[in-house]
Amino acid sequence: VNGITIIQQFQQEKKFLKKIIDTSYMHYKYKMQALRLEGFLLRPLLNFLSSMILCGIMFLCIISDVNTFKVGVLYAFISYLSRLNEPLISVASQQPLLQKAVVAGERIFSLMDTPKQKYGLIKKKIKNGNVIIKNLFFKYKKKDPYILKNINIEIKKNKFVAFVGKTGSGKSTLANLLMGYYKQDRGNILLDKKKIEDISHIALRDSISLIQQEPIILPVSILKNITLGKKIKYEKIIKIIKLVHLNELILSLPKGIHTNLSEQGKNLSVGQKQLISIARALIRNPKILILDEATANIDSLTEKLIQKSLFKIREKTTLIMIAHRLSTVTKADKIIVLNKGEIIETGNHEKLMKLKKKYYEMYQSQLLKKNNIL
Repeated sequence: VNGITIIQQFQQEKKFLKKIIDTSYMHYKYKMQALRLEGFLLRPLLNFLSSMILCGIMFLCIISDVNTFKVGVLYAFISYLSRLNEPLISVASQQPLLQKAVVAGERIFSLMDTPKQKYGLIKKKIKNGNVIIKNLFFKYKKKDPYILKNINIEIKKNKFVAFVGKTGSGKSTLANLLMGYYKQDRGNILLDKKKIEDISHIALRDSISLIQQEPIILPVSILKNITLGKKIKYEKIIKIIKLVHLNELILSLPKGIHTNLSEQGKNLSVGQKQLISIARALIRNPKILILDEATANIDSLTEKLIQKSLFKIREKTTLIMIAHRLSTVTKADKIIVLNKGEIIETGNHEKLMKLKKKYYEMYQSQLLKKNNIL
């Protein structure tokens, strides 16, 4: 359903319709086979077994003394035997449902048995936003090669630091480690000189906010999308809305901030959705704000609005930006260039351009593409 526009755009309706029909027919075919098999074996088989038992009793009566079974006993036995059939049929008919329940139960319990991520006991929020990463190594699975290798970074409070590099260089992985989603294999991450594993889950979430490339919009009002149900002063909400330049959008809507949005915000542009996600992150007053390619899919005008908003909050917040579009990080205090999980260059825009290495090549390449030379 989500890809219906792509199917229509490339005129693949007939192909996908045939695929759906074929899949539906196969499901119907096998379901009918199962029903026929169940209908043929279940009730007829039980009736056959009942008849065989009854014939066996009658045969015993014939070859033995007639007084062995009285008529009343025989009648009661036959009556109870017929009553036994229906419960047996009912139990047997529930067998497929039982099998589905067993499979579903295994999956649920497998998820429940997954070890919970351990967090620390320090419940105080991060006050300054200093970040130090020492000799960090990380891989997702034990047998996999390291995705991040020997990472050493120092980010001082209220500074603007950018991570750049090609796809797969480890930028987003580093952001996830800073959020505490994964634990590093070796090395340390220090937030205000405290190890990240010693900080509680609540303190981490209250102190660090992550804005991702694909904003998540809930089918509720703009107000609830920003606050997520938390009780926040209305004056603060209005202040944040003006800070991220959402006021124009809200004024254009019939119910303003109380206007309900559709599923995934389909009635909004990508830029508008991203502004809402930024407002959601800023409403919590994070000491560290991480943007994971948050401006990659938006127009240049909205990008400028976001840039203005971010520079206004730099006085109180450490800003970490993961960027593919290098034009968004030229004013960063420090730019860290990653390649295959390692830091290969560090410095501001002017310094890295003078080096004429990887960052210089990437910047020149994007500049040529922007000018339609490539």
